[in-house]
Amino acid sequence: MAETAPTTLGDLAYEVRSKNAGPFWVTMELFLRDTDGYRIAADETYLNEGTIARLYRLDEADVRMFRIPSLNVVKISFPRPVSQASLRDRDVHSGQHHVPLAVLPLPTA
Repeated sequence: MAETAPTTLGDLAYEVRSKNAGPFWVTMELFLRDTDGYRIAADETYLNEGTIARLYRLDEADVRMFRIPSLNVVKISFPRPVSQASLRDRDVHSGQHHVPLAVLPLPTA
């Protein structure tokens, strides 16, 4: 069976995950398969604070990004929309926040 070309950010990664970073922050991590995938994910013209702000309806100034080339990892943190376990919290463990990031289309050449 022929392998299809990657079309989303998640296709470039071993894992895309999100988790609590305390009761007021979410952290997402992209573990890229190789340096080529990391190069795309770490490209500041593609994946940047503005991209995350649009995906998650945040203020761009609140987004923190960490690029770790020695591990092929991009880490992203931002304030939770509501505090953990509050009345309006729909994802106590922040386990589903990564989905919009994982399905983000790759840039076209």
